[in-house]
Amino acid sequence: QVQLVESGGGLVQAGGSLRLSCAASGRTLSGDALGWFRQAPGKEREFVAALRSSTSSTIYADSVKDRFTTSRDNAKNTVYLQMNSLKPEDTAVYYCAAARTFIPTAVMNAARMYAYWGQGTQVTVSS
Repeated sequence: QVQLVESGGGLVQAGGSLRLSCAASGRTLSGDALGWFRQAPGKEREFVAALRSSTSSTIYADSVKDRFTTSRDNAKNTVYLQMNSLKPEDTAVYYCAAARTFIPTAVMNAARMYAYWGQGTQVTVSS
């Protein structure tokens, strides 16, 4: 089992930055894909970013590309989501997720492919 705990959310003005952390316990994040998703009130959970552990390659949703960056620190067993140039439409609860097994790149943006989820952290961007 893997337990994921997000932190770093909060209230920020538009144009500001936040860095979310996702710390894993229970075992190392040896699953191949680590993802970030978000859910705004009244909306479905949507993909934000994902990182492939074996290559450190990343993919991003078009809405966050060039503004958000995901990375990992193996020594700390932690994944990060650096969010810059935040917009009010980025307001949501952000979740990190880890896969149990290999996930093909084509479906790294699919929530159903991830076995482990954190509890979420609220990000609110004011205009």
